[in-house]
Amino acid sequence: MRLWLERIGAGAVAILAWCGGLSIFAGRALWVGWRPPFEWAEIGRQIYDIGWRSVPLIATSGLAIGVVLSMHTRASLERFGAEAMIPAGLAIALVRETGPLTAGLLLAGRVGAGIGAELGAMRVTEQIDALEATAVDSFRYLAVTRILACTVSLPLLTVVMDFAGIVGGFLAETVITNMSFQLYFTRAFSLVEFHDFIPPTVKTAVFGFLIATVASYLGFETTGGTEGVGQASTRSVVISSILIIAINVILVRLIFFLFPENGW
Repeated sequence: MRLWLERIGAGAVAILAWCGGLSIFAGRALWVGWRPPFEWAEIGRQIYDIGWRSVPLIATSGLAIGVVLSMHTRASLERFGAEAMIPAGLAIALVRETGPLTAGLLLAGRVGAGIGAELGAMRVTEQIDALEATAVDSFRYLAVTRILACTVSLPLLTVVMDFAGIVGGFLAETVITNMSFQLYFTRAFSLVEFHDFIPPTVKTAVFGFLIATVASYLGFETTGGTEGVGQASTRSVVISSILIIAINVILVRLIFFLFPENGW
């Protein structure tokens, strides 16, 4: 019994130590990220890698989600004779919750694994040490640039996800009911207001910050050679996905509190 208690205590201490290290890493990133000098060239390259190269994945996924949501929504609303509300219901569901959360989880899978593996490989092969030996701030150049790029890119990718999902819903509806493009989009945006779009999209910047911060931290702390690199990649995806889901609950509740008059 005592042995089990000691193991549980050691595990709890290790988890708290890891959380503390991640918090310090995130706080340092926030502090350094807004202070010059800025690595503009590297930030631009990371935005291209993280943002632009993720567009095909996000757009394809959004299209498929829109088709599926449209079919499920139709199956439910047909019972009440409310088929005319399908475009509006689909748009609200995508813009408010499905689009932002799905985009965050997809980016965690694609980018989180990549950052964790890349920085982990640089750590175990001593490339990070080599950068520091040449008077390059490895934290600013490697971690902060990726965190800023991911924070900026995810809201833009969320817009792509929302639009692709609505287009997917239109394709499903036009096949089933031959609904025109103009009528579908008129109905889709009849109930969607500007305040329905801004808060959910802005909250994905927090998702982007979490993804890149967790992946960068795990990459910088990698040990154990190639096996450690693989573990860093896997843990980056798992931990960032869990944190996104958990923090989403808090952010949704915060939006409810800040925008009660808008139906949130």
